[in-house]
This record gives sequence, structure tokens and C-alpha cells, in this order.
Amino acid sequence: MGVKLGLHAKLYRNTGSAGTPAWNEIANVRDVTLNLETGEADVSTRGNGGWRANIATLKGATLEFEMMWDTADDDFTAIREAFLNNTPIEFAVLDGASNQPGSQGLRASMAIINFTRSEPLEEAIKVSVTAKPTYSSTAPTWMTVT
Repeated sequence: MGVKLGLHAKLYRNTGSAGTPAWNEIANVRDVTLNLETGEADVSTRGNGGWRANIATLKGATLEFEMMWDTADDDFTAIREAFLNNTPIEFAVLDGASNQPGSQGLRASMAIINFTRSEPLEEAIKVSVTAKPTYSSTAPTWMTVT
């Protein structure tokens, strides 16, 4: 079956190295959004019959998710510290488990660029996190579990 539920998708943090990753599932997440986009360059010519023509240029990604404010959670602490210290974290945003053949998604070293705490009166304290690929010796890749 080709349809997958978001419930079964997973967000991972690499606790190993780039060459020997150890994918730790971040269980303390709610809604996860992976935005993929590309820049564009105008390549219109007079030969396009009055139509603009564009080609794709650099790709971009934005990872957004929400976590419960849980200072006893190792993943929460790692993400908070990455934000406070401007250190990258390697994530894998997969549509299934990291040991499930066929699971796929983006693998990238990312900078935490937003770490917003919300304190609703009748709900738990949460943090909204935004991460984007950052300068790294390992370029972002589309990962497929074999």
C-alpha cells in the first residue's frame, strides 16, 4: 500500500558520526513538517512563444516540529543546547522506521534557527523548533533504507 500515515513517520537524531550514524528516534515530537523547495532562474527567450521559462536552481529545506518542554528528555536537551550554542545536529526525517526497508526522507546536518516556547493556560508547555541545513562536510541527501 502506497499511503502512509504521519503517525508512522519518524524523526531521528544522529548520535554517532556522519560516517557511522546511530539513529536515535526523537519520540517527544508532535506534528513534523519537512518543507522542500528550490530556487529558480528565469531562462525565458523570445523563442518561448510568449511564455516565461524557468529552471530549478539550489534546493532548500526547512524542518519544523513541536516538542513537549521536557528537560529530562535527552533529545530535547540536545536540541535546546544546539540552539543556544549554535552547533549543528544531523537529522533524518523518514516516512517510516530507520530499520524498515523502503523508508525514505531527508538526511541533513541542520542548524536550529528557531526555538520558541509556548505556555498555553490549559495545556503543557511546548516548544516549536525550526531547523535548516547548515555548513557541513556532509551534504544533505535523500536517504532510502535498504
